Amino acid sequence: MVNIILSIISGGLLSAAFAPLSIWWLAPVAIALHIFTINRCSRPFLNSFLFALVFNAVALHWTSIFVGSTPWIILAVGQAILFIPLGFARKYGIALYPFIFLLLEQLRGVFPFGGFGWMRIAYSQADAPYRAMAAIGGAAALSALVLSISLTLFALLNARINLLPLLPLILLLIPIDTNSVGSITALMVQGDVPELGLDFNSRATAVFYNHVDATKKALELDNNVNFILWPENAVDVDPFTHPKVAQALDSFTQPLIIGAVIREKSRLQNVSILWGSENRDLYVKQHLTPFGEYIPLPWLASKISALSSSVEDFAAGSSSKIFTIKGAKIAPIICFELIDDQILQAAAKVSNVMVVQTNSATFGLSPESAQQLEISRIRAIEHGRNILSVSTTGISAVIDYTGTVTARTQMHVPAHIFATVQLLDSQTPRDRAGEWAAVAVLIWLLILARARRRAYT
Repeated sequence: MVNIILSIISGGLLSAAFAPLSIWWLAPVAIALHIFTINRCSRPFLNSFLFALVFNAVALHWTSIFVGSTPWIILAVGQAILFIPLGFARKYGIALYPFIFLLLEQLRGVFPFGGFGWMRIAYSQADAPYRAMAAIGGAAALSALVLSISLTLFALLNARINLLPLLPLILLLIPIDTNSVGSITALMVQGDVPELGLDFNSRATAVFYNHVDATKKALELDNNVNFILWPENAVDVDPFTHPKVAQALDSFTQPLIIGAVIREKSRLQNVSILWGSENRDLYVKQHLTPFGEYIPLPWLASKISALSSSVEDFAAGSSSKIFTIKGAKIAPIICFELIDDQILQAAAKVSNVMVVQTNSATFGLSPESAQQLEISRIRAIEHGRNILSVSTTGISAVIDYTGTVTARTQMHVPAHIFATVQLLDSQTPRDRAGEWAAVAVLIWLLILARARRRAYT
């Protein structure tokens, strides 16, 4: 019974490392406590499930805001099941725990339905003093470092001193090149929505004109900007088929990067559009949100929630896109794509600044937006890019390549930010290594487990 209680406590502590509390140092403490529990319990697989269930249920409670508890419970249980193999560390050596944990974390990033890597340990570490590890080995390396610190803390609980897991801290001495090729000034507009919830855009053009009005008011204060950035779904009707909407967009002398939903060949698409007087370019969201923009297993989803029948499947894009404005090579990232390693890596390779367009209206005033901001901060470090993150309802923010938030808005209020950011074209060690970065991290954790197995028995 004591081990069950400890597993629940460790799961709760780990959830507190993520937004809204964002107590980053609780992550290694919580995981060390779980390693301690696993090492002494007789039912390690059940223990791992309960640890993960509490962790995911608390941290992801925002998913129940407007759709009810059933989808939230299914998500929490489904994610918890993917933690069960942590129990093998009890059988094959507790030093294997970090390797198994990171392997499962990588798996959850791609499985099922394209993965749900929202709760990677790295994303709780945006304020940690060692967060620059993300630039060296990516989010995987940052998660691995937390796991290594946890292993060291576990050794201390066993009255042993083992500093070998902390050896990767030396990598933080590697200098990270930041080559600036200029700067650009953007007006970021958070127009807000009439009403939070699933029906945030139920009134045609209401969200659109919110953003038009907010933009005009901001430009009255300062119109010396290179482009205007609007969030995902800011244009709530197809601008290519609604002349009045197109006319309103054409009234701005600066180019706009807008988020819209269009219909192409009878299929809905979630898009980012570079709308200017000289040209128009289009990026179609590649990584669609399962159960939000398409319904996997519709026969089962309809039995779980009646809301699934109201979702019309979107069509996904097949390639990245760069918007070019006055020397800026801008990579648009749309909402859920932020947790897709491949999309971010491809975008960073050809861009010198990133924009994240998102819509948090469907999650109300929950911690979802704050958690997404923390993910964006880690991505900025990982890829060495300044990021402009703009939301319909907030939190919108300017994030520099060190993960520092230099400006931000509050939630559910019309707001704007004037942002001048450097255009960076250098590559981080993580991006130079590509997919091999995560492989190298896993190999290191495996070597560590084999070298130090006796230290934890």
